[in-house]
Amino acid sequence: MTSTDDVTESKILLAEYDRLKEEQKTRIGFRDNLLYFTLAAATAIVAISAQSGQPQLLLSIPAICLILGWTYLVNDEKISAIGCYVRDRLGPRLGELTSAHGAVFGWEIYHRNVAGRTVRKRLQTAVDLFAYLVLPMVCTTAFWCSPVVQPLLLLASLVQTFALAGGLFTGFHQPAL
Repeated sequence: MTSTDDVTESKILLAEYDRLKEEQKTRIGFRDNLLYFTLAAATAIVAISAQSGQPQLLLSIPAICLILGWTYLVNDEKISAIGCYVRDRLGPRLGELTSAHGAVFGWEIYHRNVAGRTVRKRLQTAVDLFAYLVLPMVCTTAFWCSPVVQPLLLLASLVQTFALAGGLFTGFHQPAL
């Protein structure tokens, strides 16, 4: 029953749209779970550090936040890129093929203009900054204030601090629009 007559550019574009939205949905779930996992891991490490009296364990939190924070950013960038591609390329091309009046995949545009979006994006940025920058810096500072600061651990904490600062200037502060 399948023939080349059944395959049209419109069908191919719709199939591409379905796959992209599935990837976007998966990435959103993964990205959101990264935040929960980061907070759970940090909480567990703080508890273990406090219970064991080993403040040097706090230095694992910046490393965890750096790794998970970059993973979060990569997924967030891909989620935004998919939305941009659908809005700017896929939708208009499908609109041309179908002679549609108005935007194809209107949700991709509509949801970006709803009331309160800017406030929500700023709040999300604040949460991201807390989880991936403030929290690790608080743990690093707590380590610095502890009596167990050793030269090698101090060096490691400084490297982590510079890596966190680099993250701040290269992407942690950029909300996905």
